[in-house]
Amino acid sequence: MIGHEAAEILKPLIAYPSVSSTSNAAITEHLASLLQTLDFDVELTTYIDSSGVNKFNLVAHRAAKRLAPPSTEGRTGGIVYCCHTDVVPARQWTGPGGDPFAAVIEAARLYGRGSCDMKGSIAAFIAAVQQVPPSEQTRPIWIIATADEETGFGGAKHVVAQSEIYRQLATRQPLAIIGEPTLLKVVHAHKGIVGFRIRSHGRAAHSSRGDGINANVAMVPMLNKIAELHKRTVEDKRYHDERFDPPTLSWNFGFSDHDTAINVTAALSEAWVSFRMMPEIDGEDLIAEAKQFAEALNLEFKRYDGGPPLWMPAESESVKAMCELAATEPMTECYSTDGGQFTQLDERLVIGPGDIAQAHTTDEWIALEQLQRGTEFYRQVLERWCGR
Repeated sequence: MIGHEAAEILKPLIAYPSVSSTSNAAITEHLASLLQTLDFDVELTTYIDSSGVNKFNLVAHRAAKRLAPPSTEGRTGGIVYCCHTDVVPARQWTGPGGDPFAAVIEAARLYGRGSCDMKGSIAAFIAAVQQVPPSEQTRPIWIIATADEETGFGGAKHVVAQSEIYRQLATRQPLAIIGEPTLLKVVHAHKGIVGFRIRSHGRAAHSSRGDGINANVAMVPMLNKIAELHKRTVEDKRYHDERFDPPTLSWNFGFSDHDTAINVTAALSEAWVSFRMMPEIDGEDLIAEAKQFAEALNLEFKRYDGGPPLWMPAESESVKAMCELAATEPMTECYSTDGGQFTQLDERLVIGPGDIAQAHTTDEWIALEQLQRGTEFYRQVLERWCGR
Protein backbone atom coordinates (compact mmCIF):
# COMPACT_ATOMS: atom_id res chain seq x y z
CA MET A 1 0.00 0.00 0.00
CA ILE A 2 1.23 3.50 -0.84
CA GLY A 3 2.46 5.29 2.28
CA HIS A 4 2.08 2.08 4.32
CA GLU A 5 4.75 2.77 6.94
CA ALA A 6 3.57 6.29 7.73
CA ALA A 7 -0.09 5.25 7.62
CA GLU A 8 0.50 2.58 10.26
CA ILE A 9 2.19 5.14 12.50
CA LEU A 10 -0.57 7.68 11.84
CA LYS A 11 -3.57 5.49 12.71
CA PRO A 12 -2.89 5.27 16.47
CA LEU A 13 -2.00 8.98 16.58
CA ILE A 14 -5.46 9.86 15.25
CA ALA A 15 -7.02 7.57 17.86
CA TYR A 16 -5.96 10.03 20.56
CA PRO A 17 -8.67 12.76 20.69
CA SER A 18 -6.15 15.48 21.49
CA VAL A 19 -8.45 18.47 20.95
CA SER A 20 -6.81 21.62 22.31
CA SER A 21 -9.39 21.98 25.09
CA THR A 22 -8.34 18.60 26.54
CA SER A 23 -5.06 17.19 27.80
CA ASN A 24 -2.60 15.84 25.23
CA ALA A 25 -0.84 13.69 27.81
CA ALA A 26 -1.72 10.32 26.25
CA ILE A 27 -0.54 11.09 22.70
CA THR A 28 2.64 12.73 24.01
CA GLU A 29 3.46 9.67 26.12
CA HIS A 30 2.78 7.48 23.06
CA LEU A 31 5.25 9.53 21.00
CA ALA A 32 7.80 9.41 23.81
CA SER A 33 7.67 5.61 23.92
CA LEU A 34 7.92 5.36 20.14
CA LEU A 35 10.92 7.69 19.95
CA GLN A 36 12.70 5.92 22.78
CA THR A 37 12.61 2.72 20.71
CA LEU A 38 14.44 4.73 18.02
CA ASP A 39 17.27 5.68 20.41
CA PHE A 40 16.02 9.18 21.26
CA ASP A 41 16.49 10.75 24.66
CA VAL A 42 13.15 12.30 25.59
CA GLU A 43 12.31 15.26 27.81
CA LEU A 44 8.68 15.95 28.78
CA THR A 45 7.61 19.30 30.19
CA THR A 46 4.16 20.06 31.54
CA TYR A 47 2.12 23.15 32.29
CA ILE A 48 -1.44 24.06 33.24
CA ASP A 49 -3.28 26.07 30.60
CA SER A 50 -5.64 28.98 31.28
CA SER A 51 -8.56 26.57 31.68
CA GLY A 52 -6.75 24.43 34.25
CA VAL A 53 -5.96 21.58 31.84
CA ASN A 54 -2.64 19.74 32.11
CA LYS A 55 -0.63 20.00 28.87
CA PHE A 56 2.49 18.17 27.72
CA ASN A 57 5.40 19.10 25.46
CA LEU A 58 8.05 16.72 24.17
CA VAL A 59 11.61 17.53 23.15
CA ALA A 60 13.62 14.54 21.92
CA HIS A 61 17.27 14.21 20.87
CA ARG A 62 19.18 11.50 19.06
CA ALA A 63 22.91 12.11 19.12
CA ALA A 64 25.16 11.27 16.20
CA LYS A 65 27.25 8.12 16.50
CA ARG A 66 29.93 9.53 14.17
CA LEU A 67 29.94 13.23 14.85
CA ALA A 68 30.91 15.43 11.92
CA PRO A 69 33.28 18.31 12.73
CA PRO A 70 31.53 21.48 13.86
CA SER A 71 31.53 24.68 11.84
CA THR A 72 34.02 27.44 12.52
CA GLU A 73 31.41 28.97 14.84
CA GLY A 74 31.24 25.74 16.86
CA ARG A 75 27.80 24.79 15.55
CA THR A 76 27.11 21.11 15.02
CA GLY A 77 24.06 21.69 12.81
CA GLY A 78 21.64 18.84 12.26
CA ILE A 79 17.85 18.96 12.00
CA VAL A 80 15.10 19.83 14.46
CA TYR A 81 11.62 18.80 13.36
CA CYS A 82 8.83 20.83 15.00
CA CYS A 83 5.20 19.71 15.24
CA HIS A 84 2.12 19.98 17.44
CA THR A 85 -0.05 17.23 18.88
CA ASP A 86 -3.26 19.18 19.45
CA VAL A 87 -6.12 19.27 16.93
CA VAL A 88 -9.23 21.38 16.42
CA PRO A 89 -12.65 20.05 17.49
CA ALA A 90 -14.63 17.69 15.25
CA ARG A 91 -18.21 18.20 16.39
CA GLN A 92 -19.73 17.91 12.90
CA TRP A 93 -17.78 15.06 11.37
CA THR A 94 -18.85 14.04 7.84
CA GLY A 95 -15.95 11.75 6.98
CA PRO A 96 -16.35 8.00 6.36
CA GLY A 97 -16.84 5.83 9.42
CA GLY A 98 -18.60 8.50 11.46
CA ASP A 99 -15.84 8.73 14.10
CA PRO A 100 -13.26 11.48 13.61
CA PHE A 101 -10.83 9.67 15.89
CA ALA A 102 -10.92 6.32 14.10
CA ALA A 103 -8.73 6.44 10.98
CA VAL A 104 -10.40 5.22 7.78
CA ILE A 105 -8.60 4.58 4.49
CA GLU A 106 -10.78 5.08 1.45
CA ALA A 107 -10.03 6.07 -2.17
CA ALA A 108 -6.28 6.49 -1.48
CA ARG A 109 -6.97 8.89 1.39
CA LEU A 110 -6.60 8.50 5.14
CA TYR A 111 -9.44 10.25 6.97
CA GLY A 112 -9.45 11.43 10.58
CA ARG A 113 -9.16 14.57 12.68
CA GLY A 114 -5.53 15.67 12.57
CA SER A 115 -4.64 13.45 9.62
CA CYS A 116 -3.57 16.53 7.66
CA ASP A 117 -2.95 19.06 10.43
CA MET A 118 -0.59 17.70 11.45
CA LYS A 119 -0.35 14.13 12.67
CA GLY A 120 0.26 12.91 9.12
CA SER A 121 3.44 14.96 9.01
CA ILE A 122 4.55 13.56 12.36
CA ALA A 123 4.02 10.02 11.07
CA ALA A 124 5.96 10.74 7.88
CA PHE A 125 8.93 12.15 9.79
CA ILE A 126 9.04 9.21 12.21
CA ALA A 127 8.81 6.79 9.28
CA ALA A 128 11.76 8.63 7.72
CA VAL A 129 13.78 8.42 10.94
CA GLN A 130 13.22 4.66 10.95
CA GLN A 131 15.07 4.51 7.61
CA VAL A 132 18.15 6.35 8.90
CA PRO A 133 20.21 4.00 11.11
CA PRO A 134 21.92 5.67 14.08
CA SER A 135 25.21 4.20 12.85
CA GLU A 136 24.98 6.39 9.73
CA GLN A 137 24.04 9.55 11.57
CA THR A 138 26.78 12.22 11.68
CA ARG A 139 24.78 15.14 13.09
CA PRO A 140 22.05 15.30 15.75
CA ILE A 141 18.31 14.97 15.20
CA TRP A 142 15.82 16.71 17.47
CA ILE A 143 12.03 16.56 17.58
CA ILE A 144 9.81 19.11 19.31
CA ALA A 145 6.12 18.24 19.77
CA THR A 146 4.02 20.91 21.45
CA ALA A 147 0.55 21.48 22.85
CA ASP A 148 -1.82 24.36 22.08
CA GLU A 149 -0.54 25.38 18.65
CA GLU A 150 -4.15 25.78 17.54
CA THR A 151 -5.01 28.12 20.42
CA GLY A 152 -2.15 30.58 20.76
CA PHE A 153 1.17 28.64 20.71
CA GLY A 154 1.19 28.08 24.47
CA GLY A 155 3.17 24.86 24.19
CA ALA A 156 5.92 26.36 22.04
CA LYS A 157 6.21 29.32 24.40
CA HIS A 158 6.58 26.91 27.32
CA VAL A 159 9.27 24.91 25.51
CA VAL A 160 11.29 28.06 24.86
CA ALA A 161 11.01 29.08 28.51
CA GLN A 162 11.44 25.72 30.24
CA SER A 163 13.08 23.02 28.10
CA GLU A 164 16.69 22.20 28.89
CA ILE A 165 17.15 20.25 25.64
CA TYR A 166 15.77 23.20 23.67
CA ARG A 167 18.35 25.50 25.25
CA GLN A 168 21.08 23.03 24.28
CA LEU A 169 19.92 22.66 20.69
CA ALA A 170 19.63 26.43 20.28
CA THR A 171 23.40 26.71 20.87
CA ARG A 172 24.02 24.18 18.09
CA GLN A 173 21.79 25.94 15.55
CA PRO A 174 20.23 23.06 13.60
CA LEU A 175 18.00 23.77 10.62
CA ALA A 176 14.43 23.87 11.93
CA ILE A 177 11.65 22.26 9.89
CA ILE A 178 8.11 23.13 10.93
CA GLY A 179 6.15 20.22 9.48
CA GLU A 180 2.82 21.91 8.78
CA PRO A 181 1.02 20.82 5.57
CA THR A 182 2.43 22.61 2.50
CA LEU A 183 2.09 19.89 -0.17
CA LEU A 184 5.86 19.57 0.34
CA LYS A 185 6.50 23.07 -0.96
CA VAL A 186 9.13 25.14 0.84
CA VAL A 187 7.66 28.04 2.85
CA HIS A 188 10.45 30.43 3.82
CA ALA A 189 8.18 33.03 5.47
CA HIS A 190 4.78 33.36 7.06
CA LYS A 191 2.78 36.06 8.81
CA GLY A 192 2.30 36.36 12.54
CA ILE A 193 -0.88 37.03 14.46
CA VAL A 194 -1.84 39.45 17.22
CA GLY A 195 -5.10 40.85 18.58
CA PHE A 196 -6.98 42.74 21.24
CA ARG A 197 -10.38 42.84 22.94
CA ILE A 198 -12.44 45.82 24.07
CA ARG A 199 -15.24 45.69 26.64
CA SER A 200 -17.99 48.15 27.47
CA HIS A 201 -19.81 47.63 30.78
CA GLY A 202 -23.39 48.72 31.37
CA ARG A 203 -26.23 47.70 33.67
CA ALA A 204 -28.97 45.23 32.82
CA ALA A 205 -32.57 46.27 33.40
CA HIS A 206 -36.00 45.90 31.81
CA SER A 207 -35.88 47.98 28.64
CA SER A 208 -39.19 49.66 29.54
CA ARG A 209 -37.57 51.32 32.54
CA GLY A 210 -35.04 54.12 32.59
CA ASP A 211 -32.55 52.71 35.10
CA GLY A 212 -30.61 50.42 32.73
CA ILE A 213 -27.36 51.34 30.98
CA ASN A 214 -26.95 49.84 27.51
CA ALA A 215 -23.29 48.86 27.10
CA ASN A 216 -23.66 48.98 23.30
CA VAL A 217 -24.03 52.77 23.31
CA ALA A 218 -20.43 53.40 24.39
CA MET A 219 -19.21 50.70 22.01
CA VAL A 220 -20.66 52.28 18.84
CA PRO A 221 -17.94 54.93 18.35
CA MET A 222 -15.32 52.27 19.08
CA LEU A 223 -16.73 50.07 16.32
CA ASN A 224 -16.54 53.01 13.95
CA LYS A 225 -12.88 53.45 14.89
CA ILE A 226 -12.16 49.76 14.33
CA ALA A 227 -13.80 49.96 10.90
CA GLU A 228 -11.74 53.05 10.09
CA LEU A 229 -8.50 51.26 11.03
CA HIS A 230 -9.55 48.26 8.97
CA LYS A 231 -10.11 50.48 5.94
CA ARG A 232 -6.67 52.01 6.44
CA THR A 233 -4.99 48.58 6.37
CA VAL A 234 -6.71 47.85 3.06
CA GLU A 235 -6.12 51.18 1.32
CA ASP A 236 -2.84 52.50 2.75
CA LYS A 237 0.16 50.94 0.96
CA ARG A 238 2.32 51.50 4.03
CA TYR A 239 0.55 48.48 5.50
CA HIS A 240 1.11 46.25 2.45
CA ASP A 241 3.86 43.73 1.70
CA GLU A 242 3.57 42.37 -1.83
CA ARG A 243 5.64 39.31 -0.94
CA PHE A 244 2.48 37.91 0.67
CA ASP A 245 -0.91 37.08 -0.83
CA PRO A 246 -2.96 38.89 0.31
CA PRO A 247 -0.40 41.65 0.95
CA THR A 248 -2.48 43.26 3.71
CA LEU A 249 -2.57 42.79 7.49
CA SER A 250 -5.83 40.81 7.08
CA TRP A 251 -7.51 42.89 9.79
CA ASN A 252 -10.49 40.94 11.14
CA PHE A 253 -12.98 41.94 13.83
CA GLY A 254 -16.28 41.06 15.47
CA PHE A 255 -18.77 42.35 18.00
CA SER A 256 -21.26 40.84 20.45
CA ASP A 257 -23.50 41.81 23.35
CA HIS A 258 -24.05 38.10 24.04
CA ASP A 259 -27.57 37.84 22.60
CA THR A 260 -29.27 40.11 25.07
CA ALA A 261 -33.06 39.82 24.86
CA ILE A 262 -34.83 42.72 23.14
CA ASN A 263 -36.46 43.75 26.43
CA VAL A 264 -33.19 43.80 28.43
CA THR A 265 -30.53 46.50 28.23
CA ALA A 266 -27.12 44.98 27.48
CA ALA A 267 -24.85 44.79 30.52
CA LEU A 268 -21.76 43.84 28.49
CA SER A 269 -20.66 44.65 24.96
CA GLU A 270 -17.46 43.22 23.51
CA ALA A 271 -15.46 43.78 20.35
CA TRP A 272 -12.39 41.90 19.22
CA VAL A 273 -9.73 42.43 16.57
CA SER A 274 -7.06 40.14 15.18
CA PHE A 275 -4.65 40.76 12.35
CA ARG A 276 -1.65 39.18 10.64
CA MET A 277 1.51 41.19 11.02
CA MET A 278 4.41 40.77 8.60
CA PRO A 279 8.18 40.84 9.13
CA GLU A 280 8.52 44.56 8.33
CA ILE A 281 4.95 45.69 9.17
CA ASP A 282 3.91 44.99 12.74
CA GLY A 283 0.84 47.26 13.01
CA GLU A 284 1.85 48.40 16.49
CA ASP A 285 0.80 51.96 15.66
CA LEU A 286 -2.72 50.72 14.91
CA ILE A 287 -2.92 48.89 18.23
CA ALA A 288 -1.72 51.98 20.07
CA GLU A 289 -4.29 54.15 18.28
CA ALA A 290 -7.11 51.74 19.11
CA LYS A 291 -6.01 51.53 22.74
CA GLN A 292 -5.85 55.32 23.11
CA PHE A 293 -9.32 55.70 21.56
CA ALA A 294 -10.81 52.99 23.80
CA GLU A 295 -9.37 54.50 26.96
CA ALA A 296 -10.72 57.94 26.01
CA LEU A 297 -14.18 56.30 25.95
CA ASN A 298 -13.51 54.64 29.35
CA LEU A 299 -13.62 51.21 27.74
CA GLU A 300 -11.62 48.20 28.89
CA PHE A 301 -8.76 47.27 26.53
CA LYS A 302 -6.80 44.02 26.63
CA ARG A 303 -4.12 42.93 24.19
CA TYR A 304 -3.59 39.29 23.19
CA ASP A 305 -0.14 38.24 22.06
CA GLY A 306 -0.28 35.45 19.48
CA GLY A 307 2.89 34.76 17.57
CA PRO A 308 5.47 36.69 15.55
CA PRO A 309 6.03 36.17 11.83
CA LEU A 310 8.69 33.85 10.45
CA TRP A 311 11.18 35.08 7.89
CA MET A 312 14.13 33.30 6.32
CA PRO A 313 15.64 34.88 3.19
CA ALA A 314 14.65 32.98 0.06
CA GLU A 315 18.22 33.32 -1.21
CA SER A 316 19.78 31.66 1.86
CA GLU A 317 21.79 28.50 1.23
CA SER A 318 19.50 26.32 3.35
CA VAL A 319 16.35 27.47 1.54
CA LYS A 320 17.99 26.94 -1.85
CA ALA A 321 19.18 23.47 -0.84
CA MET A 322 15.74 22.54 0.51
CA CYS A 323 14.05 23.81 -2.66
CA GLU A 324 16.43 21.77 -4.78
CA LEU A 325 15.60 18.68 -2.77
CA ALA A 326 11.85 19.35 -2.97
CA ALA A 327 11.99 20.42 -6.65
CA THR A 328 10.00 23.57 -5.85
CA GLU A 329 10.37 27.32 -5.57
CA PRO A 330 10.34 29.13 -2.19
CA MET A 331 7.00 30.63 -1.22
CA THR A 332 5.31 32.61 1.54
CA GLU A 333 2.14 31.84 3.49
CA CYS A 334 -0.34 33.97 5.44
CA TYR A 335 -1.02 31.62 8.35
CA SER A 336 1.06 31.34 11.54
CA THR A 337 2.88 28.39 13.08
CA ASP A 338 4.85 27.43 16.18
CA GLY A 339 7.91 28.32 14.14
CA GLY A 340 7.36 31.98 14.94
CA GLN A 341 8.11 31.23 18.60
CA PHE A 342 11.52 29.63 18.07
CA THR A 343 13.34 32.89 17.49
CA GLN A 344 16.55 31.56 19.06
CA LEU A 345 16.99 29.42 15.92
CA ASP A 346 18.53 31.28 13.01
CA GLU A 347 17.20 29.01 10.25
CA ARG A 348 13.53 28.01 10.19
CA LEU A 349 11.26 27.01 7.35
CA VAL A 350 7.93 25.24 6.91
CA ILE A 351 7.44 22.12 4.80
CA GLY A 352 5.27 19.07 5.26
CA PRO A 353 2.95 16.63 3.50
CA GLY A 354 -0.75 17.31 3.06
CA ASP A 355 -2.80 20.19 1.72
CA ILE A 356 -3.68 23.02 4.13
CA ALA A 357 -7.05 23.19 2.35
CA GLN A 358 -7.94 19.90 4.08
CA ALA A 359 -7.01 21.13 7.56
CA HIS A 360 -9.87 21.75 10.02
CA THR A 361 -12.51 20.43 7.59
CA THR A 362 -15.42 18.20 8.62
CA ASP A 363 -13.92 15.31 6.63
CA GLU A 364 -10.21 15.99 7.13
CA TRP A 365 -7.90 13.69 5.17
CA ILE A 366 -4.42 13.27 3.82
CA ALA A 367 -3.59 11.54 0.56
CA LEU A 368 -1.61 8.32 0.98
CA GLU A 369 0.61 9.55 -1.85
CA GLN A 370 1.48 12.60 0.29
CA LEU A 371 2.38 10.35 3.22
CA GLN A 372 4.69 8.36 0.96
CA ARG A 373 6.26 11.45 -0.61
CA GLY A 374 6.60 13.10 2.79
CA THR A 375 8.41 10.09 4.21
CA GLU A 376 10.78 9.97 1.24
CA PHE A 377 11.41 13.72 1.38
CA TYR A 378 12.13 13.73 5.11
CA ARG A 379 14.45 10.74 4.63
CA GLN A 380 16.40 12.71 2.03
CA VAL A 381 16.53 15.71 4.38
CA LEU A 382 17.93 13.58 7.18
CA GLU A 383 20.53 12.03 4.90
CA ARG A 384 21.50 15.47 3.54
CA TRP A 385 21.75 17.31 6.89
CA CYS A 386 22.37 14.50 9.39
CA GLY A 387 23.86 11.62 7.41
CA ARG A 388 26.83 10.83 5.26
